[in-house]
Amino acid sequence: MRRWSIDELPQIINVLLGDMSLVGPRPHALAHDRAWGAKIALYARRHNVKPGITGLWQILGRKDLPMHANLQYDFYYIRNRSLTLDLSILLRTIGVVLSRRGAF
Repeated sequence: MRRWSIDELPQIINVLLGDMSLVGPRPHALAHDRAWGAKIALYARRHNVKPGITGLWQILGRKDLPMHANLQYDFYYIRNRSLTLDLSILLRTIGVVLSRRGAF
């Protein structure tokens, strides 16, 4: 299931309920929020947008990137979000999932 990212499908319910978006920063565990929030002043901006099932760091590296690089992609998305960017991320997500690149 993890290899094909099928375990992410139940999050569609959260999208339908309005708690999540298809595209946006991935939610982090509370421990990550505490650790990274203390180190990076911009970290709290991640909470100003709805979390997403997929995002930039999911298509540009997934688990192959260090956390600080993933956060930079989140900040870029927050500053530049648009319908065009969201559509691009959604389309590229399909290719990433099918290639299983960066999955664990």
